[in-house]
Amino acid sequence: MGSVTLPLWLLIVVCALALIGLLDRLLVPSVRWLIRSRANKVLDEVASRLRIEVRPFQQTRRQVLIDRLLYDEKVQQAGASHAREHNMPREVVMAQITGYAREIVPAFNAYFYFRVGYWLGRRIARTLYRVRVGYTDTEGLARVPPDATVVFVMNHRSNMDYILAAYLVADQAALSYAVGEWARIWPLQQLIRSMGAYFVRRNSRDELYRRVLERYIGMATEAGVTQALYPEGSLSRDGRLRAPKLGALDYMIRGFNPEGARDLVFIPLGINYDRTLEDRTLLLALDENAKRPGRLRAAWNTFAFVAHQAGLALRSDWHRFGYACVNFGTPLSMRDYLNAGGFDFRRLDKDQRQARVAELGAQLMQRVGRLVPVLPVPLVALVFERSAGKALSELELKAEVELLIERLEAAGAHIYIPRRDRDYAITAGLRMMLLRHLVAERDGLYAADPAQAALLRYYANSIAHLLPA
Repeated sequence: MGSVTLPLWLLIVVCALALIGLLDRLLVPSVRWLIRSRANKVLDEVASRLRIEVRPFQQTRRQVLIDRLLYDEKVQQAGASHAREHNMPREVVMAQITGYAREIVPAFNAYFYFRVGYWLGRRIARTLYRVRVGYTDTEGLARVPPDATVVFVMNHRSNMDYILAAYLVADQAALSYAVGEWARIWPLQQLIRSMGAYFVRRNSRDELYRRVLERYIGMATEAGVTQALYPEGSLSRDGRLRAPKLGALDYMIRGFNPEGARDLVFIPLGINYDRTLEDRTLLLALDENAKRPGRLRAAWNTFAFVAHQAGLALRSDWHRFGYACVNFGTPLSMRDYLNAGGFDFRRLDKDQRQARVAELGAQLMQRVGRLVPVLPVPLVALVFERSAGKALSELELKAEVELLIERLEAAGAHIYIPRRDRDYAITAGLRMMLLRHLVAERDGLYAADPAQAALLRYYANSIAHLLPA
């Protein structure tokens, strides 16, 4: 018999294909089984301590959820309408819907959420900040039924909000939240999906996409999945609370049945920081004449920031970014809200429903706004911002801050005083501002740096709404 000679490149290709087949048939199923078994063990462990259990919807395989979303009656109707309006074959429209569903639906894994995610969140949050829980309406939270769909409604100060909120409520529930397209990069998107988050296209005008997103949020809400909602939609650019965007809120409540077995409860949550990581970038977005950095430049700026912080740490000059504080307010039951108002969202026409949703959104944002914690840096920043450039001695500064605290307390604001020592709180806020060169000291007098006026105002704005007009 004659020998068969194969080119080296062909042999390499054949071996590579054989290796891929071996991995696909043997290794990948083994890894999936291992991950699933670990996830089940974690679920058994956390079931006893979670106040709101992980819902069966979250434990369902991702492909099953995608199929349920694809063949949902309302999604099918939206697809048929889209095909007629644009004169497109149904198969093409269904392929488009499939792409949207795969983009949106998460792949929750209890092991990644309660082991990897919680550990990372805890380490990151506590490394960067002194994390504190301030005010909590304990009695109100205790009255929330365990089988209710709970939605934490919060202001959006920083991308750290996702990490901080998930970390602080990890002993209560597993949070699901919407993440913008910025995070759709490998391998970050895989980790985020495994944490139960779903991706959304901000400000999308694609009606078909919005119908698919609406049905996913509706399905998750009906199934009792605990969620986090940022009504502002995006980060505050100037530090002030933004007007609520009502899309996701509308999707959650438009199908709510007040006589159903499961209540829908919104829990307001206020969050604030002595320093947000994105403050200068957010202010840059306000300047219409400023040149926006490209992706490479933005990546370089991030690398330079991390390298600078690492250098400070190596020299033992690094300090944490002050305090990060969260307040939990009084829950709002949709069942009680609708009974008191005497209406049902399901029976309203579009204009009536939008008006009612706007009322609810405004009320929720008002509750969130009242819960925003007053921290040392915003407190001192507000005094300097209102001093109109006047230099203050330390004694004068402390007297002004004391007066401001009294006004805030009279207005019902929640002030976090570290160590319950006002003098220490003022000193801590002033020290942070001196380190960042927002304030300069000369001859024992402190004055705001005019070049940093916008940044100073950014932190002052975070609590300015708490004062009477």
